[in-house]
Amino acid sequence: MLVAFSVSPSTTDDPDGSLSAAVARAVRVCRDSGLPCETTSMFTTLEGEWDECMAVVKRACEAVGEVSPRVSLVLKADIRPGFTGQLTAKVERVEEHLRRGRDDVG
Repeated sequence: MLVAFSVSPSTTDDPDGSLSAAVARAVRVCRDSGLPCETTSMFTTLEGEWDECMAVVKRACEAVGEVSPRVSLVLKADIRPGFTGQLTAKVERVEEHLRRGRDDVG
């Protein structure tokens, strides 16, 4: 499965309102998990089995919770048993359509 999620504190002491230090704590949990992952400007995506991914999401939330009394979580999952390597394969398929000039759905 793929799990794309965003976790952040609902409050910050940073004078400019930045949440990046707390978010970095969550990203570190993901990277240290050993699961394939990718971080973009809005989400971190993990690939693994259900229990593995959800355990990492929980630990990431707990890491942010250590610096904030309130944590926000947004999560989206692609549950497709039997498929692996989809963290990159899904993007590669779209890029192939774009290279061919085939962005139609038919």
